[in-house]
Amino acid sequence: MTVGEILEGLGRLNALVVGDVCLDRWCTYDPAFTEPSRETGLSRVAVVRTELTAGAGGTVANNLAALGVGHVSILGLFGNDGHGFELKQALSAIGVDLTLMVNSGKRPTFTYTKLINSRTGEEDQGRVDFVCPDDVPAPLEEELLEHLRSSASDFDVILVSDQAETDSGAVITPAMRALLADIAARDQKRVVWVDSRLRIEHFRGMILKPNEREAREACERIFGPGVYDLGRLRAHVEAPLVITTCGGDRVEIAAPGSPVETIPTRKIENPVDICGAGDSFSAGAATAYALSRDARAAAVFGDLVASVTIMKKGTGTATPHEILAAASRRGIT
Repeated sequence: MTVGEILEGLGRLNALVVGDVCLDRWCTYDPAFTEPSRETGLSRVAVVRTELTAGAGGTVANNLAALGVGHVSILGLFGNDGHGFELKQALSAIGVDLTLMVNSGKRPTFTYTKLINSRTGEEDQGRVDFVCPDDVPAPLEEELLEHLRSSASDFDVILVSDQAETDSGAVITPAMRALLADIAARDQKRVVWVDSRLRIEHFRGMILKPNEREAREACERIFGPGVYDLGRLRAHVEAPLVITTCGGDRVEIAAPGSPVETIPTRKIENPVDICGAGDSFSAGAATAYALSRDARAAAVFGDLVASVTIMKKGTGTATPHEILAAASRRGIT
């Protein structure tokens, strides 16, 4: 399929994002208003404006919506707090269906607060993050599992966002991985696409999209120090595909019965912000693969999406018009 044909087909797809969803609070502060607190003597950070976006799995959803995917839903947790209210607002504003989101009660909404200097435009202060290191309580986990069981058949593509940096994970628990594996096995026409920061080797029978570092670390955990073999990794997890992004230089694809294929990509010099590049690649590549069943075409399309988003501040998105322009500049049809 051509880039244009993929873009035309996206409106027919129903997509679900499952996993860790957070609120990104982009807080711009003005150093001119810095002054010591009368109570503590510590200098204040004077925030003058705030922008709210959904992050982690929410970044995937943002990109799906911007690409024009017909229906986008998200399954994850939000807290019964102000950040949870803001997260729902941010997702609703771009048309994402929140029916499958679960209120986590007293658990805080996973939130990144990023402090940006108004004079320089740079993030030059430590982030203030709202995290919950505790495991998801069993009743909440079961509610998440039931939502997925009852809704999976409604979607053409399920994108898994396992971003938690705790040992056991957050939304994507062992029970959730087992259910996703069962869903992938029961209907191989449905694309189940996984991006996992720390646990990519624990997903079975699904398409895996690690970056090169994640793939190397997974191989070393399985096969031993110094071993990097995408073909062995794919066989170990019984994946239909492993698609690895390698820092903008190339994409490597491991498929059954074939040697690992390397697809050169055009590295973007001086990107504005690479935050969220992997999420934008996944949104583009997973949906392109759902339409084309062509791993090479999916990788090229995902790279086009990421090439647009990394030229924007924050976790940017790419519109069909921007993708067509990027494809034209590269001579891609």
